[in-house]
Amino acid sequence: MTLSKHNFSFPFKIESLILWLLRLMTVVSGTIIVLMSGFLLWEALPLVQEIGILRFFTDESWHPTSNNYNLVPMILGTLLTSLGAILLATPAGILSAIFSHYYAPPFLAILYRRLVELLAGIPSVVYGFWGLVVLVPLINQLHPPGSSLLAGILILSLMILPTVTLVASSSFSSVPTSYFQSARALGLGQWGIIWGVVLPASKSGVIAGIILATGRALGETMAVLMVAGNVVQVPNSLFAPVRTLTANIALEMGYATASHRSALFVSGLMLMMVIAGLMIIVRKQWR
Repeated sequence: MTLSKHNFSFPFKIESLILWLLRLMTVVSGTIIVLMSGFLLWEALPLVQEIGILRFFTDESWHPTSNNYNLVPMILGTLLTSLGAILLATPAGILSAIFSHYYAPPFLAILYRRLVELLAGIPSVVYGFWGLVVLVPLINQLHPPGSSLLAGILILSLMILPTVTLVASSSFSSVPTSYFQSARALGLGQWGIIWGVVLPASKSGVIAGIILATGRALGETMAVLMVAGNVVQVPNSLFAPVRTLTANIALEMGYATASHRSALFVSGLMLMMVIAGLMIIVRKQWR
């Protein structure tokens, strides 16, 4: 099997070993996911068997110590903050990748990529602290209380923007040069080539970046916990405080016992179901 222009190839035994190693890693990855899901289900099952699944959607409120287990406000808070962040970060990330890849001068493109890589490496607690001392007071001047759904959306947008940008940029780099040459020969301009050739050719990679960003947004805890207000309610505006499923687990797991603890594992199971559902929808939509 030829691997490069230098006609270097692995011996057959080494190729077989690599193939089996890849299969082993695939099995290990799948097993980890199954074990995690099984653990969550095992811990959540006692409460689900006791009260049924519908009460997590129909109870009056979230007060586990009073046998009220309504998760709907947290589910909506998670979905609204994540989807809002994706709607902001996706076009911004793709357009910034296009600019740095095709329009920016080389020195500016390199500087911008280094900046994006730096943003990708910043811990979430730093984003949350910045949002708490800068973003929340700014929103509070516009509309109190400041800690709100909007703050959660904005901080998540900033956090997932590097993921969308870097993956999109890598996808653009993988587009063959012959595509550009053929498009130029047909008389297409720069934007025509980007819109009609580059984006369709790199679609799978761009969508993979969006999926990765969505997973990070749904699973983010600390930054959202610090800026979103953590009030268990269905938000009636962008300026209303919200609580996400991840923040709910982080806030209450330290002192939860018995049924309350099981309810938090149900929260984790719900979060996994939300992520899996969104991934399936995205895959089917763009297949």
